[in-house]
Amino acid sequence: MTFNYGREICGNLNIAQSREWLITNGIGGYGCGTIAGVLTRCYHGLLVAALNPPLKRTLLLSKLDETIQYNYQTYPCFTNRWFDGTVSPQGYLQIESFRLEGKIPVWTFACGDALIEKRIWMQQGSNTTYIRYTFKRGSKSLDLSIKALINYRDHHGTTQSGQWKMSVNEMAQGVCIRAFPDAIPFYIMAEGAEVSQHYHWHLGFDLPMEKYRGLWDRDDHYHAVTFNQVLQPGDSLTIIATTNPELILEGNQALQERYDYEAALLKRCPSFSLPWMQQLVLAADQFIVDRPLTLNPEGKTIIAGYPWFADWGRDTMIALPGLTLTTGRPDIAHHILSTFAKYLDGGMLPNVFPDDNETPQYNTVDAILWYFEAIRAYYESTGDIALLTHLYPLLQEVIDWHRQGTRYNIHLDSDHLIYAGQEKTQLTWMDAKVGDWVVTPRKGKPIEVNALWYNALIIMVEFSEILGQSSQEYQRMAQNTHKGFQRYWHPSLKYCHDVLDTPTGHDKSLRPNQIFAVSLPQTNTAPPLLKMEQQKSVVDTVAKTLVTSYGLRSLCPTHHQYKGHYGGDQVSRDGSYHQGIAWGWLIGHFVQAHWRVYGDRTLAKSFLEPMANHLNDACIGNISEIFDGDAPMTPRGCFAQAWSVAEVLRVWRKIHES
Repeated sequence: MTFNYGREICGNLNIAQSREWLITNGIGGYGCGTIAGVLTRCYHGLLVAALNPPLKRTLLLSKLDETIQYNYQTYPCFTNRWFDGTVSPQGYLQIESFRLEGKIPVWTFACGDALIEKRIWMQQGSNTTYIRYTFKRGSKSLDLSIKALINYRDHHGTTQSGQWKMSVNEMAQGVCIRAFPDAIPFYIMAEGAEVSQHYHWHLGFDLPMEKYRGLWDRDDHYHAVTFNQVLQPGDSLTIIATTNPELILEGNQALQERYDYEAALLKRCPSFSLPWMQQLVLAADQFIVDRPLTLNPEGKTIIAGYPWFADWGRDTMIALPGLTLTTGRPDIAHHILSTFAKYLDGGMLPNVFPDDNETPQYNTVDAILWYFEAIRAYYESTGDIALLTHLYPLLQEVIDWHRQGTRYNIHLDSDHLIYAGQEKTQLTWMDAKVGDWVVTPRKGKPIEVNALWYNALIIMVEFSEILGQSSQEYQRMAQNTHKGFQRYWHPSLKYCHDVLDTPTGHDKSLRPNQIFAVSLPQTNTAPPLLKMEQQKSVVDTVAKTLVTSYGLRSLCPTHHQYKGHYGGDQVSRDGSYHQGIAWGWLIGHFVQAHWRVYGDRTLAKSFLEPMANHLNDACIGNISEIFDGDAPMTPRGCFAQAWSVAEVLRVWRKIHES
């Protein structure tokens, strides 16, 4: 798929600043920005390094401000917006085109008859960003001056400079920067360029996206160094920002390595012939990162979303099949499943890993149940009996913990359904919380939790038989849960309750969670949770009320608490997060359920096709976390979300190859 935008996009600041790009390094670090080059988020930067992979993400290189002197004319090729609303300079007007080469963003600047290309990419496995300028066309030489603006702050925050003066020391072909005595040093270098040091803060960058989110919207960045180079037509200059002082300054080689890396990703999955699906294969790789452990240095995990999420247990297990198995990378799936096995505790998986290496938080009822499904998908794909043998006793313990009860009052109740919940605690994927306010509490027996519980029991039956173990107890438990599950059906509404046995009774709010009772894998040896006419009614009801172009609404629009727009301060945003906002990842399970009920491959896949157009919006070549529930379903939240990408890949291939 070609992502190529000319002046009609690049020369319109309102549009160009709404299109973003993303680069990653496989250890949690990243870079991102707008195609206009103007900063709009605190997360924008050319090098956001993972100083304790995959976390402790720290903004180091904020931006490069390029000025070109050519044929006696001066062309600023950068754009800044200041706190008073002024946009100066307006370098976006020099952008003739923007495109993606795989996942590499490429700008072409037109300065008179001169064309200069700029590419940005990261080195896999290293906190290193390359920015390469190539003088593609011209009738004489040009002078390229590049100001490097730096920082040293958490990527969630902003900087007010005060009296902070960084240490900038010249070294071979660049500078070494230490923000303060205990800070990790980083380096900015350019082979062959003239280097001049500077010590000046640029104050008051305006961040409109942070203002939209109700957060502090001003930032300061430090001008540390300027590189100057005379280029002849055909010449290139590569700027490197890195935490690795031993890095070899070889831009051509580094660029070829990046091209080769992405080509190898596509070679693993030849079944994706559509260009937009191939782009999603490349996007999938951006979420897979290292989480090395003492006993497992090859440990892997999944970043839930860029730019602000870390690795979440629930998101990781939901995304694993689509990001790894569907893309021909079962070895990565093996590492992820093994990594998370080390964190099993009390029959639960962590919800989130804090940045500061404190004890993981286990406030999730469903992450562990998605773990069962991820293992099932892995074994189905690989037949890896060794890993299954290793994990089987751990899964047995999980079942036992749920029978006897674990954290947050999670336990198997007398009706053989899982109950979960305590006051002021959010446990399901609908987990928004502001202070003590749990926006969507769902205390009781959430429907998707028990669909997953039944799925886990059926999986244990299958695993037991594969390993020559007795499956009788799991069969009995599954039969009892199947019987109890009929309590969800509302005969007059002809769809399922969302939560049973809440403190105020059964919750009949029409939400998308019931789709999992239809979509989760079904076997010949276990009956489906719902009768066929019930499955059809669920799919039809969800289709008529919750389906949007980019996912499923989290609440029916006729509900009195429905909110179709996402934005504002935290209370406003989290208050709408699961109250009508559409979620991209849910489209995968809806499509699978639709296909199961109607058996029409073409019709089912038609619900995915709008995602191809979405790849041209928000983060180019990626899929957003959420969308407004109201038309035109504007993308919101994280501009690149792991399970959104994963579910489109997974269900497309599953339906295509079945």
